[in-house]
Amino acid sequence: MASNTSGSETFDIGGEFTVNRLGFGAMRITGEDIIGRPDDEGEAKEVLQRAVDLGVDFVDTADSYGPGVSERLIGEALGDPDDVVVASKAGLLRNREGDWLPHGDPDFLKNQVLCSLDRLGTDTIDLYQYHRPDPDTDFEESIHAFAEMKDTGQVTHVGLSNVTVEQLETATDIVDIATVQNRYNVGHRDDEDVLAACEEKGVGFIPWGPMYVVDDEESADALDEVAERRDATPRQVALAWLLDHSDVTLPIPGTSSVDHLESNLAAADLTLTDEDRAALNGVDPQ
Repeated sequence: MASNTSGSETFDIGGEFTVNRLGFGAMRITGEDIIGRPDDEGEAKEVLQRAVDLGVDFVDTADSYGPGVSERLIGEALGDPDDVVVASKAGLLRNREGDWLPHGDPDFLKNQVLCSLDRLGTDTIDLYQYHRPDPDTDFEESIHAFAEMKDTGQVTHVGLSNVTVEQLETATDIVDIATVQNRYNVGHRDDEDVLAACEEKGVGFIPWGPMYVVDDEESADALDEVAERRDATPRQVALAWLLDHSDVTLPIPGTSSVDHLESNLAAADLTLTDEDRAALNGVDPQ
């Protein structure tokens, strides 16, 4: 039987939107290399709808996923739901080679939010995140663009992604920051200081790449050990560790498969023991 997110505790994004802490990342519902349409758009929409049916009420995407494909599919599959928080991002350009090119020009960002609003089929985006700081654009100018989006009602809350503690502090002086989305998992904890800053500020921490660790040589043995002991999958253990590690983590595992979705969400019901934590925390982060 497929589980749901009932075992997941909640978090208040921006002190306002209460969501289950295990969400869904919609990057994988696009084509190969996150470019173009998926092979089966009907299946992609089914995954989105099934996620919501199972209790997911936080869906994360970006204008660069496709580009535009993921946002459009969310708009078509879910509409503008009152009971689901939809987050998107802006600040990365794509090309046919699949590169991710930082572009933080304020005028570009203000244009992108108009595109995101249209594709998502909404008047206001619940959470809009600066996808990655652009070394060729003043960081504060980019954040001011997001602050203006909030002031005009285009977005309700502002988030950051791929930032340092210093950048979080700088952005917080300009506009209230609801979330930070950085790479983080049991085998990659370089941004422990950013997580600690989020805990101190009550900011949600969205760890992208939660599954990247499963096949990593340094982490696989510990994940396999706990998974075997708990009759779970290594992916479920990796997600359970993120939920257990901090009260502000909001993992968003992504998939294009309903079966994988249901398996991932079962992680919300996996409670780690002290023995499990010792094995996982002992992983040497890379």
